[in-house]
Amino acid sequence: MRGLPKHIMEHARALPEATPLCPRALLHLGRRAAVDQALSRLARSGELMRICQGVYMRPVKTRFGLRAPRLGKALAALSTLWGETIVPGGGTAANRLGLTSQNPVRAVYLTSSSNRRLRFGSSVVELRHAPRWQLVAPHRKAGDVIRALAWLGPEEIEEGLESVIPALHDEDRDELSAREPPCRTGWHNL
Repeated sequence: MRGLPKHIMEHARALPEATPLCPRALLHLGRRAAVDQALSRLARSGELMRICQGVYMRPVKTRFGLRAPRLGKALAALSTLWGETIVPGGGTAANRLGLTSQNPVRAVYLTSSSNRRLRFGSSVVELRHAPRWQLVAPHRKAGDVIRALAWLGPEEIEEGLESVIPALHDEDRDELSAREPPCRTGWHNL
């Protein structure tokens, strides 16, 4: 490897795990067309992973071989890069809270932006646009409760709340009771 691809890889190795690489951030290394072509070649050779159009990440080397960056770190970095909220979907939130024993087959995350698919090696992550009320309290247990209950549906809100409320901290309960429920049968009787 020589020239521009070598410089891009040197730059990528100096960055922390799950740092997105975008062509416009590499223009100090060469012209846009050359940077695009070099990134494409590096992705085909396996040196970089193409997450989605215009976004690449360096795979992590372990003693067992290459793996994708940690999903949580990668999604947090992409959330910052794109300036949008990205949170786990309702099925994942319900599983985390013990409201269901089902494990989601597909990785689905909710976003404040448009629908799209991200590829992390052989794993595909779906980003689905969600209404603003489902994105409140990102990365907090109160937000997980809201997303889980929305996923369960209005018929299951009361039963879901009865099993989740005892495990919540006071600040999470306060945050939930301050939120307007998305349907008539709400959680204001906390």
